[in-house]
Amino acid sequence: MIVRAVLIGAAIALAGCGGGSGDKMGPPPGMVAQNVGNIPGPGSCGVRQALAVSEVAGVRLTQTATLTPRAAKALNRYVANVARKEIGNRGGGLVALKVASHYACRTRNSRPGARLSEHALGNAIDISAFILADGSQISVLGWRGPDGDVLRRLHRGACGPFGTVLGPNADLHHQDHFHFDVAEYRSGTYCR
Repeated sequence: MIVRAVLIGAAIALAGCGGGSGDKMGPPPGMVAQNVGNIPGPGSCGVRQALAVSEVAGVRLTQTATLTPRAAKALNRYVANVARKEIGNRGGGLVALKVASHYACRTRNSRPGARLSEHALGNAIDISAFILADGSQISVLGWRGPDGDVLRRLHRGACGPFGTVLGPNADLHHQDHFHFDVAEYRSGTYCR
């Protein structure tokens, strides 16, 4: 059963993931998700109060993403306040995000012995392209091409809604996608 924004707000409130005392507890407009509950994983992996998110801010995801309420809310805020505005009416406007990865029990960059990735906790999503109404895409692979300016604005705009934002300038592992997660740092957002 698809749960609309009202129940998503309740799930966020129950999870205690409001993001601060000044945060309004209410349903994010345009989010479509199913409340999955807790997902246990091997070792330290797993997602508390998981949501299976299929749409944020009226923009569909190419695959349903398993996320924590906090990560889902950050993605919804980013799409509503940044992505849709940066893309504007180009190609008829933004209609979908191409999801490269979401919840996966793995280490950072899948390296043996590395620290656990935020993906392993449901706190991260990787986006490889922004799909427009006319079927065209703004692919992260175009970072150094004609779409570079809009991609850099999309990347920069994620710094704030998310705690970590990685893209093609970060390392070789992020040449074809943006990594967004809600990890918190004392020094603020980590953007590369």
